[in-house]
Amino acid sequence: MEDQVPEVPLAFISNAYLEKKIAQHRQKSILWEGYERANVINHSQVELIKALDKKPADQVQSTVQQNGEQCALLILHLLQNISRPDTVQYVCILADDILSGHEDNARYFHATAAQNSDYPFKPFFRAMHMDDEVTSLEASKVLTILSCSAPIPSSLDLSDLYKWITLQLASERMDIVDIAVQEVASLLRVRQFRLPFWKTHGAIKELVRRLEKSASPQMQYQVIFCLWLLTFEPEIASKLNEQYDVVPLLIDIAKAAVKEKVIRVAIATLKNLVELAPAENLAAMLVAKLLPFTENLAARKWSDADIVEDVEYVKERLQESFQSLTTFEQYASEVETGKLEWSPPHKSEAFWKENSSRLDENNYSLLRALARILSTSTNPTVLAIACNDIGQYTKYSSKVGKRVLQDIGAKQRVMELMTHEDQDVRYQALSAVQKYMHQAW
Repeated sequence: MEDQVPEVPLAFISNAYLEKKIAQHRQKSILWEGYERANVINHSQVELIKALDKKPADQVQSTVQQNGEQCALLILHLLQNISRPDTVQYVCILADDILSGHEDNARYFHATAAQNSDYPFKPFFRAMHMDDEVTSLEASKVLTILSCSAPIPSSLDLSDLYKWITLQLASERMDIVDIAVQEVASLLRVRQFRLPFWKTHGAIKELVRRLEKSASPQMQYQVIFCLWLLTFEPEIASKLNEQYDVVPLLIDIAKAAVKEKVIRVAIATLKNLVELAPAENLAAMLVAKLLPFTENLAARKWSDADIVEDVEYVKERLQESFQSLTTFEQYASEVETGKLEWSPPHKSEAFWKENSSRLDENNYSLLRALARILSTSTNPTVLAIACNDIGQYTKYSSKVGKRVLQDIGAKQRVMELMTHEDQDVRYQALSAVQKYMHQAW
């Protein structure tokens, strides 16, 4: 499947807070002659930097068109040899002006690698770690533009940039988070960057956390756009929901969304999950009630034809999957996803008589999943159902099964829940303990 990534600039990062900060710092005057006297730069370099310094945008672009590689070399040379915070900051702003002014200008920076293997990335990595917010943000923006325009993306090690971005995603300041999310969206357009970003410790967790924190529609859109780009990789599509429980989250956001673009990108992400990793995602989608939601969406009027196509595709795949699922598979997917509700199997004696032994399969994996739910869930309905299921299992299980219940801590946990504040949890826990005792006798 080809990535259907919309045509936009390689890296588009726009943020009013950053623009305002840059405007304040752009006015600072720097005495370039001082650097000439200190032998940091020579006279012709002073002339070249002055042709760029405080000049209107069209003049800057014209100078770059005439001396592109010299401009890039000069900027990198300054960043490598100067540590005065205000100069480093100004040079980063200048680099951003050059690169954002025209997409083609990145090639001048990449050409400098022939003269120095540290160029063009290392000087900006150094600037990104300086203790100044504007310098850091500008350097990260420049690194994003350079990464997205790199001739051989697979040869880059951007782990430092990914770690820095992950830290910003965790910030309490929404302007900083906004810049970081835009950088992620730009980077993930490049296929070679997806798996390394996915493997960055904490990166996806922080990204998903931004969806859970009553985000604005624009932030929801931007974050889901990042997830959508990630799901073009089959390896990620097969693990994303299992590790981060995004399916119910995307469905809830799409249900509550007012903006069509938020629904569009949420459905497009779900479509990728279905198309690239059906075995790992379809059951979770059925448990999360995506099928009735797609039926509802299919009946609405949309201005965007892509939504109609994606909704139809997901709906049809879910319908096929639903028809082929046995009752036991439906039950198992409820337990595996931890989304228990009072569906028919839980209450059916016939179901338990026929299937309780299947909880012993694969080294008691479903029984262990029930025990995990009992010890981690805080939802009273889920706890009550899990207690009910343990009781039903006890009724028909072997002596070995009962010993496993004790070994994995399920028996102990059910006994603790007999004093739970919720009446239904208490009742189901007591009932399960009675069944256990009765069978033990």
